[in-house]
Amino acid sequence: MIDNDKPRDQAAEDELNGVPEEFLDKGDDAGVDTVAEALAALRRDLETAKQDVLYAQAETQNVRRRLEREKDEARAYAATGFARDILSVADNLARAVQAIPESLRADDSMKGLVIGLEATQRELEKVFASHGITRIASMGLPLDPNQHQAMLEVPSADHEPGTVVQEMQAGWMIKDRLLRAAMVAVAKKPD
Repeated sequence: MIDNDKPRDQAAEDELNGVPEEFLDKGDDAGVDTVAEALAALRRDLETAKQDVLYAQAETQNVRRRLEREKDEARAYAATGFARDILSVADNLARAVQAIPESLRADDSMKGLVIGLEATQRELEKVFASHGITRIASMGLPLDPNQHQAMLEVPSADHEPGTVVQEMQAGWMIKDRLLRAAMVAVAKKPD
């Protein structure tokens, strides 16, 4: 910057201090002014370049954070497709266990089969829990469109309208995401 208290030539010379000799015109004041203007332009370009570098670094950091977040989500939800497919197996196993009549449960020849089916069901639920797959609570709760799919309405004087009164198919979450909505019947006012 040119100091106004100094003579013009001295101020320009101070401004150009450190500029290589080949860039300095030893002629008239016009040469000094031209070099001073060129130096000022170079300084503006340098500041612009510094800003561009800062923006590029910030963008790189944002991309890195986004990729890290996506990687974490991919790891956390990698089993989603498989879990969705295996839910039908869990449903069929639960139906099989529920369908066993008490007479067969008490029969010594069938007791081993019943115990094995129940143990398999518990193990499957344990594996689900270890991977963050949990069953959605439905019965007796108000209908939540984010977790329940109302399949039909049932007239009921015993329940508030909009309350889940029957679960036709269990709903499941994987961590904080919906894996499968629960298919339910919802109470309505009797006619």
